[in-house]
Amino acid sequence: MRHCAVCGKRPVIGHQVTHRGMLKVKGGVGRKTVRVNRRRFLPNLQRATILLNGAVRRVRVCTSCRKSGRVLVAPRRPAPRPA
Repeated sequence: MRHCAVCGKRPVIGHQVTHRGMLKVKGGVGRKTVRVNRRRFLPNLQRATILLNGAVRRVRVCTSCRKSGRVLVAPRRPAPRPA
């Protein structure tokens, strides 16, 4: 199962609710629930090269961890110079 290597964020199970009918505001009798389907809300995971416990690792990290600064992105290796 995919999860964030820093915070452990995982997929969450919820519902996708389907409606029919016109809104009361628009002159209808109101919206009716037709069906409720199970669905998964997936975290936004990106592959990142980070420093984890002093070692450079390539792991999946959620974007909220990257934005908040909880992840220290590993420095890039310098490009080889032509001789």
